[in-house]
Amino acid sequence: MTRVEGSLPQGQELLSSVGTAWMRAPYPALVVDTAGALVEINAQAARLFPAAGPGIPLADVAPDWLVEGHRRAAVTGGEDAGGPVRGRHGQWTLEAHATPGADGQVVWWLVDDTHRELAETALRDEKERNGFLAEASSRLLASLNTERCMEVAVELATRYLADAAVLVAPAAGRRHPLSLCAGDGVVHRTVRIEPADVPGLKEALQGFPPVPSRWIDPSALPEWAVPEGFDGPVGSVVVTPLPGHGVPAGALILLRRSDHAAFDASEESFARVFAARAGAALSAARLYMEQTSITATLMADLLPPMLRRVHGVEFAGSYRTAQDTERVGGDFYDVHPGAAPGDKTLAVLGDVCGKGLEAAVLTGKIRSTLQALLPLADDHQHLLRLLNGTLLNSRHTRFATLVLASVLRQENTTHLSLTSAGHPLPLIVRQDGTVEEARTSGTLIGVLPDVKSTTAEVDLRPGESCLLFTDGVTEARGGPLGDVMFGDDRLRAALAECAGMPAEAVVERIHMLVAEWIGENRHDDIAVMAITAPRTTHLTAVDGHTAGRYTA
Repeated sequence: MTRVEGSLPQGQELLSSVGTAWMRAPYPALVVDTAGALVEINAQAARLFPAAGPGIPLADVAPDWLVEGHRRAAVTGGEDAGGPVRGRHGQWTLEAHATPGADGQVVWWLVDDTHRELAETALRDEKERNGFLAEASSRLLASLNTERCMEVAVELATRYLADAAVLVAPAAGRRHPLSLCAGDGVVHRTVRIEPADVPGLKEALQGFPPVPSRWIDPSALPEWAVPEGFDGPVGSVVVTPLPGHGVPAGALILLRRSDHAAFDASEESFARVFAARAGAALSAARLYMEQTSITATLMADLLPPMLRRVHGVEFAGSYRTAQDTERVGGDFYDVHPGAAPGDKTLAVLGDVCGKGLEAAVLTGKIRSTLQALLPLADDHQHLLRLLNGTLLNSRHTRFATLVLASVLRQENTTHLSLTSAGHPLPLIVRQDGTVEEARTSGTLIGVLPDVKSTTAEVDLRPGESCLLFTDGVTEARGGPLGDVMFGDDRLRAALAECAGMPAEAVVERIHMLVAEWIGENRHDDIAVMAITAPRTTHLTAVDGHTAGRYTA
């Protein structure tokens, strides 16, 4: 038989017409008749099917998939048999090609397809793993909540890598946060455990490489390491570290039941790849939450306080930053109650040059300094001089304007000492709606080595208010074209309408009108404070604080 280069023999020639050359072909070859009996086999086929020989039924020596393939090929005489057939025989994967012969005989040429199948299987597995890792990365990074990230990690590990998963986070004190999943939901716990009870866990929590799963005795696992709902005994265990950003983010315990295949080296390596991604996500989430906690703690001192009635005088404030996405800025206000009803309460409202966090840091410094200088609150000039020196000696190059108000209620009169340091002058609204400007003046803080100021003394009768505000109110641009400032006149007219209102209502009314005027336009930080003498006849003590009794 003449050999066809690079391909299987084609055509309708009888094997006998080409001699016995085909017997030396490098591929196994069998000639099978229409009844399914072997006619001839070459040496390679004899090695593959030792029991094969002329006259022996193909079904007695060959796998079922080849017998079925021959049945289909015999119907068409080897033509249009639907292409090659494939299947397993022992340790090999074979591909069988049919060639028509004479009298309905079919010549089968067998090709070892084992390596190609292994390569295709490996490629398919790699694609599945890459798809899993892509999904894992997307889901793990979708949340910066540590508990949610732990939950996603054990869910994914249970779905793709094992029958159950336990994530052990670094200890918080003497207790370890755990996330456990056995396929029916995730359970979060914080328990006191001994990592040394699980071989390799203590080392994994310290960032050491994992020990091989074959070194871990599944029967020795403590009860806490096996999630509830895990059915059947543990057959194989993998413990792998979760690498973090410089420090370990925890450890992952993977469990398989005894009726499933144990983890092999390839699966352990892939588990480490997944653990690396989970560890990076957990580390980022933990860092974010730590920074958020620190920011919230610091922000608590930077945010304007909630104002209330103090010693029978109403205080209310409103604050809006230049950027709606920011919580702090350069405007601020504070109220420091007097130690007793007969002591003055110091109120301050100010504006630091600039916006955003840098300006907010300086406002925090000013507020802290004023807190320390409270014993000097009766002498505004001296207090401003000390505050000015503090700012000049700091690393900040920003300046500030502010207004001080010392407040004391005596019977039905509320007395105010008002001092402006380069700040818009306070406005007073009387019971009849008349609006007055406090006659005070002063130089701004943090620029000149010496500051000068004059203090205005103002008395408020019941129902009258004093409004402190920053220039973000009067300079707010809006109107039909968005280029007209709110201005002093509009502010005075708005305040006149607030005669007799409580402090909170005054602040809310002014803030609402300014916000409507601005619309969607850009604006500066805005701060407003109202100090109101309530409509009361005398003071009563309530819960250790002085409060007023309202009259009709």
